[in-house]
Amino acid sequence: MRATRPDVWVSVSATTRHPRPGEIDGVSYQFVDRAQFERMIEVGQFLEYAEFAGNFYGTPRAPVEQRLAVGQPVLLEIELQGARQVRESMPGALLVFLAPPSWDELVRRLTARGTEDPAVITRRLDSARVEMAAEPEFDATVVNASVEEAAAALVGLMQLPSVDSRRVDGS
Repeated sequence: MRATRPDVWVSVSATTRHPRPGEIDGVSYQFVDRAQFERMIEVGQFLEYAEFAGNFYGTPRAPVEQRLAVGQPVLLEIELQGARQVRESMPGALLVFLAPPSWDELVRRLTARGTEDPAVITRRLDSARVEMAAEPEFDATVVNASVEEAAAALVGLMQLPSVDSRRVDGS
């Protein structure tokens, strides 16, 4: 997506989970410990935050607000709780649901990574059922059949002056 729209700033979330192989602090995520994350919550440093699969994830507020203030498009990669918080605090935000092509493909993707134990995968799949049921709360849906096609669909949505509820098949 950045190749097509280099002006879009992709927010870097903070998390309490440990880095996966190849992830870089400050690029992939801001990796912080639980105590630091809780301090950030207390002083209102997050636009949104949630606990997911035993770890906290959150979007630092200041960088998002700074970019929006100068008219730069911002992309947040967040989960359902976070999207609901953003809807409350920024009602004009375009919320896009990123859907798997199928339930079986979602299961395959989660297990093929080999980065979580079976208990974590089970929790993630339980959460995914809840999230998929909330798809109607979003302004649009992009089916993530491939990264390239999903990115193109997101770029297309960003170019629309306003978005009615629609489903974009990234396959």
